[in-house]
Amino acid sequence: MNISQDKVVELDYKLTVDGEVIDQSEPGEPLTYLHGHSNIIPGLEKALEGRTTGDALQVTVQPEEGYGERDEANTDELDRADFDDDIEVGATYYAQSEDGSVIPFTVMSVDGEKVTVDFNPPLAGMTLNFDVKVLSVRDATSEELDHGHAHSAGMHDHE
Repeated sequence: MNISQDKVVELDYKLTVDGEVIDQSEPGEPLTYLHGHSNIIPGLEKALEGRTTGDALQVTVQPEEGYGERDEANTDELDRADFDDDIEVGATYYAQSEDGSVIPFTVMSVDGEKVTVDFNPPLAGMTLNFDVKVLSVRDATSEELDHGHAHSAGMHDHE
């Protein structure tokens, strides 16, 4: 079975940037996603289209098909009082937007009562290199299609 729209894919992967391992699947814990539903970055999803179980490939994803270009204007200064506890430079925190969605940000610096934060994804502007092995491909269940993502053993239940 080939990877295409509405297929559930399990894969092992290793992500490197400039030769440094940034992320990888753990042995026995593959990444499972629903193809064609924007569950993974566009460049990797396009490269996997048409592949099948057992395929191994190396994929280079440019920023525009990964996490986007870095936007220097996507930073802000927040008041130290907006934070509950000690602030760690380089750490990721989460803010809630007016519509209730959660927005991650990274602390760049702390200067007295001002905290400079970056709302860009940490990998924005970077070329991503993936080593990928397709472990399985199957049809999605109707529930997975309704929810827009894959379900795997031990995954959460939906209300």
